[in-house]
Amino acid sequence: MRRKLIAGNWKMNGSLAANADLLASIKAGLPGSACDVAVCAPAIYLAQAKAELSGTAIAWGGQDVSVHESGAYTGEISAAMLRDVGCRYAIVGHSERRSYHNESDEVVALKASRALASELTPIICVGELLAEREAGKTDEVVARQINAILNVLDEESLKSIVVAYEPVWAIGTGKTATPQMAQDVHALLRQRLAAKSAVAAEKVRILYGGSMKPDNAKELLSMPDIDGGLIGGASLKASDFLAIINAA
Repeated sequence: MRRKLIAGNWKMNGSLAANADLLASIKAGLPGSACDVAVCAPAIYLAQAKAELSGTAIAWGGQDVSVHESGAYTGEISAAMLRDVGCRYAIVGHSERRSYHNESDEVVALKASRALASELTPIICVGELLAEREAGKTDEVVARQINAILNVLDEESLKSIVVAYEPVWAIGTGKTATPQMAQDVHALLRQRLAAKSAVAAEKVRILYGGSMKPDNAKELLSMPDIDGGLIGGASLKASDFLAIINAA
């Protein structure tokens, strides 16, 4: 049985004061250890996350990671730096990075490799645009994205990743894939993983990342191949984030 993971992606939101209030409320309301919980904060606030969350059951992570180990790359954050401030996770390949920063499947795969080399768990995002879904290309797009990962990771490394399916058309739009639509893509992803490693396919957690909210979380999380959520807007409100955690 895969343990559920609920990971909050704060995106470019927060302040020292707002973060302190949010984390205090989450800590106060956190239920027992029925699932894993993490928050992925802007890099500038990761030291604060470490200070607030050390010794708790809540992990923290970065929202991106550089393809480079170190060097003259102004503004970049390396995997080793994220690990140095206690991060357990790093999001790679989020649709906003793919779209706004033109990150290719190959770049995403390299970032995942860099994360793993620094003992970070990459949360690897895949998902289709609205036009791609409407054209019936969901399976093709998602398979291409996950295959880029499968092509560079060996079977042992593959066991240590997390995958997040985020239908791009359902992020911040109020639209959500039906539980069965999401399950179908999650099942496809698990089949692709199984083609390389049956052990990894059974172990790897596949999260849903398309506007999971308190009112749809339970039904989505009841699907056999949905192992948690990568939560955007709802992770910025403690009551909503806690409700999703409770649903898991």
